[in-house]
Amino acid sequence: MNNFVQSVSPDRENRFSVASLPFMVEATIVSLTPGNFSRVDPKMLMRLAELGFLPGEKTTVLRRGPGGREPIAVQVGDTMFALRAIEAECIEVVLTGTEGARS
Repeated sequence: MNNFVQSVSPDRENRFSVASLPFMVEATIVSLTPGNFSRVDPKMLMRLAELGFLPGEKTTVLRRGPGGREPIAVQVGDTMFALRAIEAECIEVVLTGTEGARS
């Protein structure tokens, strides 16, 4: 796999996906991973990285679609993106300030 999917934190206990991140809670991206999804194309992970979903970047979930589902409005830097649930599941994060996250 390419370098952009490498982790910045070896501690897997505190990681979870952007899809499960509560509203307005800042988290730090630690990796992009296909997880348990066989239908995830490596090109999708590359696209997420090209958009700025890179290890060490801060992210926040701003809104969710009808019924709390997709699309998921996520902010990275000054930019807001609408992600599908499968894309959000591929972005692993730790809460900002927790051990293992870059400041």
